[in-house]
Amino acid sequence: MKALVTYFTQTGNTEKVARAIFNAVEVEKEILPFDKVKNVHGYDIVFIGFPVIRNAVPIKVQPFIKGLPAGQKVAFFSTHGSLRGGLLSRQAFEDAIGLATGKKVLGHFGCRGKVSPEVIDALEKQPETRAWAEIALSADGHPDATDLKDAVEFAEAMIAKAR
Repeated sequence: MKALVTYFTQTGNTEKVARAIFNAVEVEKEILPFDKVKNVHGYDIVFIGFPVIRNAVPIKVQPFIKGLPAGQKVAFFSTHGSLRGGLLSRQAFEDAIGLATGKKVLGHFGCRGKVSPEVIDALEKQPETRAWAEIALSADGHPDATDLKDAVEFAEAMIAKAR
């Protein structure tokens, strides 16, 4: 079995989770930022990680997901400043699954990640997003050891599903 762990990161949060997943899987494997991936043929599973941006998959990552070959087994993971299991992160996974039409989505995992100060400042300036800024501030220190442990368990479960 061969696995690819690929990711897009802006603050390092998603890369941190990607490395935990990569270190956890006990198969032939490779880890690359998504824009360095030349070809996904030959991988039994592709783990795709991204930060949630405006409750969606980042625009830069969308063509990569759409361009995967039909039937490709994929597992999504993301980082976000919202509460774990909250609406915004669930919407991002629904977006990812919609982009993966024709692929075999095995599962998804999300955890909190520290939000950049610039984003928090921008959110605090808009009355309609001030409450979200407070939630985002509470993501400081994430992904933490518990988040990474959960990412490892997710990776192991996805490998088992892909076999």
